[in-house]
Amino acid sequence: MKTTRQEEPHEEHLRFALALDPELVREGASHVWSPYSVGAVLGLLATGAGGATLRELVDLVAPVDADPRGHLAALNAAVEAADGLDLATLNGLYVPADLPLRPEFEERVAGQSSAEVDRVDFRGDAEGVRRKVNGRVSEVTQGLVPELLVPGTVHPDVRMLLVNALWVKMVWREPFEVSRTRDLAFHAPGGTRRVPTMRRTGQMTYAEHAGLRMVTLEGGHGLALDVIVPGSSGTGTPVLAPDELRGLYRARRREQVSLALPRFAVETDTSLLEPLAATPAHVRALATDQADFSGISAEPLKVDAIVHQAVLRVDEKGAEGAAATAAVMLMSAAVPPRPKEFVVDRPFRFVLRRRGAVLFTGRVTDPVDPGPAS
Repeated sequence: MKTTRQEEPHEEHLRFALALDPELVREGASHVWSPYSVGAVLGLLATGAGGATLRELVDLVAPVDADPRGHLAALNAAVEAADGLDLATLNGLYVPADLPLRPEFEERVAGQSSAEVDRVDFRGDAEGVRRKVNGRVSEVTQGLVPELLVPGTVHPDVRMLLVNALWVKMVWREPFEVSRTRDLAFHAPGGTRRVPTMRRTGQMTYAEHAGLRMVTLEGGHGLALDVIVPGSSGTGTPVLAPDELRGLYRARRREQVSLALPRFAVETDTSLLEPLAATPAHVRALATDQADFSGISAEPLKVDAIVHQAVLRVDEKGAEGAAATAAVMLMSAAVPPRPKEFVVDRPFRFVLRRRGAVLFTGRVTDPVDPGPAS
């Protein structure tokens, strides 16, 4: 039994993925989401955040180093282009011409994989902006995410859209033979039913740890799909903690495996603000009037919505997945500072000027009313 060396997920990215995942589970239902796509949007937001907004986002996406830039660097490395790799991404920032962006934030977005920064007209053509962004996401995801932003998501009050999209297609190094696919019993929460199940026997990467078992299906360019099930006595869906998943990765070795895996397709469309608030990091401040995104713009901003869609299909030849995430941002109703009292109730001086010249000056000791403006 020879051990196998494969790259493990980035530590902070792994912790982020496993912190948010339980909050996206729906009782008895399948789900899929993209920690890459969601992490890219939250990581960029974190680089422009301050105060409690920054602390909450960092606790979620960068709990070890407390620096979201390291998380973003790991994500960019994961989607680095290579000859023959079927992978596409988008990191889009869409803002109106009158939003004063911090240059460093705009540069940070522009430095991400497949970035684009575009000036758009939310007030004059919100629906046109929605169609445009949906079109870009659909293009990148090969049509698997055709409408990330549903009608009403983009409206004239929107001040910024931060969007990530991902598409990847992997081909198994050792494909399954279609002729061996047979209907087998699958014990779902709603009862046992027969589903098309692929079969393959041979050397595969296999691991056992903490009552869990894992097999890895490998593709080219470092792509891999891990399938994790409870040990022989378990029947429920495994709940993973970072230490358990790391333990599985460290226990990997090449074994002779007889694998029976259902073909499957899973698709999820979800809003993320409530799940983010329910994580151990309690990410809430970003959606309140106390949100601090002063590193993005001098204009006070808050998150109005974070929407996410993901699709994954697995068959005898390989896997194809697509995902997209959008953060919709508005001007926040920030509490203005208490105004200074300035009551003119005694004689006063005045100066009326233009550029370098004083056009009129004088004083008023007892005002004479000229009557209302006409």
